[in-house]
Order: sequence, then structure tokens, then C-alpha cells
Amino acid sequence: MDSDRPVVVIGAAGIDIKVRPHTTLQMGRSNLGRIRNSVGGVARNIAENLARLEVPTVLLSAVGQDSAGDWLVRHTSAAGVDTTHVQRLPEVNTGSYVALLDQAGQLTVSVSDYDIVEAISPAYLQKHRGLLAGAAMIVIDANLSPRALESVFLWAGRYDIPVCADPTSAMLSDKLIKHLPQLYMVAPDAIEANALCGTDQPPTTSEEAINSAQCLVSMGADVVVVTLAEQGLAYADGSSAGHIPALRTSVVDTTGVGDALTAAVIFGLVNEMPLDEAVRLGISAAALTLRTRETVVPDLSLDRIYDELVV
Repeated sequence: MDSDRPVVVIGAAGIDIKVRPHTTLQMGRSNLGRIRNSVGGVARNIAENLARLEVPTVLLSAVGQDSAGDWLVRHTSAAGVDTTHVQRLPEVNTGSYVALLDQAGQLTVSVSDYDIVEAISPAYLQKHRGLLAGAAMIVIDANLSPRALESVFLWAGRYDIPVCADPTSAMLSDKLIKHLPQLYMVAPDAIEANALCGTDQPPTTSEEAINSAQCLVSMGADVVVVTLAEQGLAYADGSSAGHIPALRTSVVDTTGVGDALTAAVIFGLVNEMPLDEAVRLGISAAALTLRTRETVVPDLSLDRIYDELVV
């Protein structure tokens, strides 16, 4: 791949609202805790991680003409992402995601409000087909509508551009099943992998996760990375498969960890690294992200990722 060409990332951009109680969560009661806002959205998070790794990155998304949209565009642009093609829509709220964390920083439940992603339409993508034609890679999240996904794969196929996908959630991931033969890389977590493979239960061991990755390769994807939280990840392509354990680290906040992992793996693939090396970068980026309250590590760099890998 030509690493001088940009990676075009398409999908959700919004505001993360993260709620963490000071003590054990008391259901049905008011809880003391901390509420933090940060810029988020799966596609936007991946784009920012890539830009901080000095990958030329363009974001195609939609936000409102509101203060949240102003903050999001300003922050994302300052991180190095080309946001000039992001739609600014009047009388529409910027997307948002509310995450209720437990005392240890693990996700308890979340609610996502991203109806604005419908504005990423086939017409919008056709308008930017020149960007797609010149991309080193296209990265999508599964917030996109079925019609938008069809359009992405139409243009990617026409220009022979590899497409990587983040399934985003088990509820959204089934939209990707029909497109697996068109995907260069897909990076589900265990629950999303279960939904994509149509198996009875999500993988819980490294061996089961490898089997899930190989299942998705057999369904057409070229490269598959299945994440297993504290157990690390499994990977497979047409010629190899394996498991990489997670790095031991403290956990401050799990929001954005999967997006960082996906971005670091994409960095490795764009730079034509062996798959086992690319996924190790992903493991390192995930560990760094677990230790920050921000959705993306503010000082992320390739040096920091490699330093994390040094035992």
C-alpha cells in the first residue's frame, strides 16, 4: 500500500459523556460520581488515533451546527485529521454516546444517539468519490446505513481500495455480514464476532477466538482481529492465525480502547507490517488508552506504542 496516500475514515463523530460513580453503583438512587465529556464516535476516534500516529487521515462524517460540533471539529482538526469534508447540519444535534462506567472504569451500560449518521448518504459519498479513489485505505464503522455501506463498497471496488471495518456493536454488526467478502480487515470484539459468525456463544478463550477469526476468514474477510478484552486478541488471515495476550496495565477508563487497537492495527497494515507485528501494536495502543480518561490518548505516538511493548 502507498502510505503517502490518505486513509479515509467514514462514520460516526460525536460527544462521549462518561459517568463514573465514586462508590459501588446504587441502582434506583442518586449516586455521587464524576461526569466527563470528550470528543468521540467510533470513526472519529479511529481517525484521531491514526493522525496521532502520523498517518494522513481524512474524516467523512456529519455533525450539527452547534457548540458540540464546533468543539469536535476543532479538536479533531488540531489532532491532525482533515475535517474539511465533514458535514455541518443546521437544526440537528451532534451525535452523542453516554457510557455508565462502574467504580473500576468498566462499562456497565451505554446509550448511543447517532441518527445524524443518516446524513452520510450515497449522494454525499458520491460527491467525495475523488477522495475515495485516492485513498490508501477506507475505514468504516457500522453506524453507516445499509445504503451508505453499499455505496462505500461500490466505490471501493471500482477503485480497488481496501476497506477495513469496525463492527461497532453486536446490534449493528449484522449489516456487515453480506460485505465480508469485500472486506480487507474486520475487527470485532467477542460478542460482535459471535453475531457475524452466527455461532451459539461468543468466544471466551483464545482457542475459541482463533476459531472465530478463522470463521470470518472463511466467510470472505482477508484479515480478522477478534478482541478479548483482558485476554488480548486473536487474529487470522489466509495463511496464519494466533493469539496475543493483553499487556498488564491499570484501568482508568475503557472507552475508546477498541478504536485505538483497530487504528494501530490499520497503521501496521498500511505500512505493510507482518500481521503479528501489526496486532502487537494494537495491543500496545489499547493498554495506553486504558490508562487515560480521554477517549484517545492525547500524546499518542509510535514511540510510545513501541515503548509499551518493551518488557
